[in-house]
Amino acid sequence: MLSVRCGGGGGGAAAVEEHGAVRHHRPLTPRQQQQLRTVVESLRLDPLEVDEGARLEIARQSYRAGDYKAALEHCNAVYRANPRLLENLLLLGAVYYQLREFDMCIAKNEEAVAIQPNCPECFNSIANAWREKGDVDNAIQFYVHAVQLRPTFADAWTNLANAYTRKGNLSQAAECCHQALALNPHLADAYCNLGDVLKAQGLYREAYSHYLDALNIKPTFANAWNNIAGLLMQWGDFNKAAVYYKEAIKCNPAFYDAHLNLGNLYKVTGMRQDAIVCFQNAARAKPENAVAYGNLGNAYHEQGQLDLAILSYRQAIHCNSSYVEAYNNLGNALKDAGRNEEAISCYQTCLALQPSHPQALTNLGNVYMERNMMDIAASLYMATLTVTTGLSAPYNNLAMIYKQQYSALIQWLLTVLSIEATHLKKQAGSLKPFKTIFMLLQLDQLWLKLMQIWRLLTKTQACWRHQLSVTSRPYNYVKIFLKLLAISCTLYRSAEGTGRPNIIKYTNLRLQRQKAVEPVLRQSLSSNKQRTTTAPRLCVCDWDDRAEKFVEMSSLPSVQPFHAIAYPIDSTLALEISRTYAAHYSLVASRFGLPTFTHSYPVPISNDGRTSRLRIGDFGNHPLSHLMGSIFGMHNQDTIEVFCYALSQDDGTEWRQRIRSEAEHFIDVSSMSSDMIAKVINEDKIKILINLNGYTKGARNEIFALQPAPIQVSYMGFPGTTGADYIDYLVTDEFVSPLKFSHIYSEKLVHLPHCYFVNDYKQKNRDVLGPVCPHKRADYGLPEDKFIFACFNQLYKMDPDIFNTWCNILKRVPNSALWLLRFPAAGEMRLRASLADAISKGVRADQIIFTDVAAKNEHIRRSALADLFLDTPLCNGHTTGTDILWAGLPMITLPLEKMATRVAGSLCLATGIGEEMVVNSLEEYEERAVSLAENPLKLEALTNKLKAVRMTCPLFDTARWVKNLERAYLHMWNLHCSGRHPQHFKVVVLFSEIVGLDSFKLQYPPCPMYRGER
Repeated sequence: MLSVRCGGGGGGAAAVEEHGAVRHHRPLTPRQQQQLRTVVESLRLDPLEVDEGARLEIARQSYRAGDYKAALEHCNAVYRANPRLLENLLLLGAVYYQLREFDMCIAKNEEAVAIQPNCPECFNSIANAWREKGDVDNAIQFYVHAVQLRPTFADAWTNLANAYTRKGNLSQAAECCHQALALNPHLADAYCNLGDVLKAQGLYREAYSHYLDALNIKPTFANAWNNIAGLLMQWGDFNKAAVYYKEAIKCNPAFYDAHLNLGNLYKVTGMRQDAIVCFQNAARAKPENAVAYGNLGNAYHEQGQLDLAILSYRQAIHCNSSYVEAYNNLGNALKDAGRNEEAISCYQTCLALQPSHPQALTNLGNVYMERNMMDIAASLYMATLTVTTGLSAPYNNLAMIYKQQYSALIQWLLTVLSIEATHLKKQAGSLKPFKTIFMLLQLDQLWLKLMQIWRLLTKTQACWRHQLSVTSRPYNYVKIFLKLLAISCTLYRSAEGTGRPNIIKYTNLRLQRQKAVEPVLRQSLSSNKQRTTTAPRLCVCDWDDRAEKFVEMSSLPSVQPFHAIAYPIDSTLALEISRTYAAHYSLVASRFGLPTFTHSYPVPISNDGRTSRLRIGDFGNHPLSHLMGSIFGMHNQDTIEVFCYALSQDDGTEWRQRIRSEAEHFIDVSSMSSDMIAKVINEDKIKILINLNGYTKGARNEIFALQPAPIQVSYMGFPGTTGADYIDYLVTDEFVSPLKFSHIYSEKLVHLPHCYFVNDYKQKNRDVLGPVCPHKRADYGLPEDKFIFACFNQLYKMDPDIFNTWCNILKRVPNSALWLLRFPAAGEMRLRASLADAISKGVRADQIIFTDVAAKNEHIRRSALADLFLDTPLCNGHTTGTDILWAGLPMITLPLEKMATRVAGSLCLATGIGEEMVVNSLEEYEERAVSLAENPLKLEALTNKLKAVRMTCPLFDTARWVKNLERAYLHMWNLHCSGRHPQHFKVVVLFSEIVGLDSFKLQYPPCPMYRGER
């Protein structure tokens, strides 16, 4: 059963410190401090001799020193002596503001206004206090009045800009910022506020620039450091963001927002203890602010410190009795502590404050579900779904309820029908009329029950989006129906023997109704068996009702992870699908009944060969061998010991023989059971086990679920997340899997330099680089006089958007053709059918040319016959992309979010000239293709550059790639040895790679980590 926790309100986005409320003065010099001590000491000796002017100066200096309580004491002394001294009233208002006593701040400034009605500073200070109290509308009125009184009041203009930004009036906010800067070009607050406006408009780079302007003017401006950190965090640069947050705190140790944001950063990256310290600091900075306590409670809860979590949530509620998230999260903590009645009360309070709160509805449903009060639980889950469809928990939990009811009804009906069938068999042909009538009534009841099951089954299938469930295939349902139909037939024969027309007629009607349903149910049974494999295949180039098909696919219980990476399924749903499959393999693994594997004590590995070697187990089958054939023999045997476990049988290919001969250890485990393979791996004392299959054909993921090695890594074979808690790392690169998308991966990300996608072309495919291509365009039906666009990706990777873009390109470049791969074959037929619409818009039928699959070397060589490769954004060319770049054929690719959509971009960038091949939108994709087709010199220059770098660029430098991978392995292992959890890290480029010193001795410097990642 799945629970849902809300965020505490602090969020991942940077909070914003308010600008211009009261200027912080420079700290006092040692001489000024001594003077202040002298004056204060004289005041203590003879307070009556100190006039109000001297006491007011003491108050000012105390304020400047940050001693606001001392300042308040002296201001109050002056106030008692002279309550109408304007200077003192203004200072009192500022002191109360710093002490966060905003009502007193307003009161003292109002007293000042009574003395001097046209004092703009008073109205600015009153506005600041109202803003802090949350009444931004009232604050705006006072700011406007302040600038009306003094149009040159730059501070008031910048504060007004801040208020307008809060209200979302961005154009007015920008005008106020510009007005402030026109009055005072050195006003750091104004630059910072202008940065806030631009950030709110989505202009992040421009905002960053203005925050830097603020720091150039005022290097100690804490808010600018904080806001830059927020942008860096948004861009996924957690290391740098943490540095900037710390700098903000250094500038202002009591800066609530910076403490809170740094805590959020640490929490997101898994450094929960550091997050707790930051949230505690935030709470000390603003003891009355509920959010810090709420976030502190979340951090304690995730650490399993329930008592402290409960105390923190209660403190948050004490600060803000309407804080709905705190009530929901307090309920979760109480529930986890076994205090269900108190938890129910918290959820109910949350719902009283916000009746449509989806997490509280779901969590309250969970409590009732655990109490077996299924009807109440189901009603709460259904209420959740009327509010949002973005939570998976209510779907899963509803499905569990429906499944239980379905299973109970199925068992009941099977029992009843078995008894009735036996009874009828004994009495067939001899039933009396009254017995026939009685049986008809029973049959009606059974029919109603069967219809109830059908409805439950439909609900279950609609809800069960993230579980592998046999209930999605209604074998038992159809089995019951067929038994019921058999009983109906027997009963009909008995009815005929009675000679009673009314009984015969009634029985015949029942029999006809049931027989009419039979083909529908049989079809349901058949289609459910085939649905998983046929649904994606039917979508290949079949774009009628495409959206509806993928909505249907997304709700299937058995959508495969491969479908999730290759089709337009949401990234978070793709992660849930992978998690479901990972859980399935865990279940398979548990059935072996093996005890948990033990691992030897971890000893760090040095890179000088003086310690034992790091044992790496590469685990997979041969489809990747043409890309990885040489890497197993390239490892540094002083530090790395490689074991290759082959899942597929020996097929006699050269690839298999190469790996067998080059790997230090080659073990064929294709005939062994999964539990035996896991034992072999564990007995071989493998330290890091590599999954080269993922969820592709031939995978044996239950072996990884058994966890025979202390560190387990996914790499290469499956371009997406495994969703498995038993896979620690995913080897990738910064472009393919940027940290800003880390939420769609279950693994910690290891960023290799350049490109994670390895190939073996420099070693095994140099012969295809000959200056003369043995193939001619005529060999493939290609016109000699046309510009040839090509795409050799499989047709399932195409979608209507890219096909329409291609059609636009062909129309704009009329003397051109598009060369496609005829695979799978069904795609060609559907694509040609789609051409009718394209032809009506100006594309000619002869502009689409299909070709057959070819052997590897021929495929690479013939790629050079094309002029430009057009990649598919939905799922890039991975191996194909590497093929065409090795052939010297430039490409255009558009990266999206999921890993499979970004690989081609990484390939291009690793050539060193990728900026000319990677675009940011379909519009830019089209323009780039047309531009290169219409500018042969520009295209020729790009092609020549690509051909020139093939032997030197990182993309095809397998030896360099192996060294970087080894550095990643060693860092994983040494992290493990130090007792630290897996965490995101990147392997930096070695100096030797930059300067090209072949004799440079390979060292393994520490890999930079993205701080705080668990």
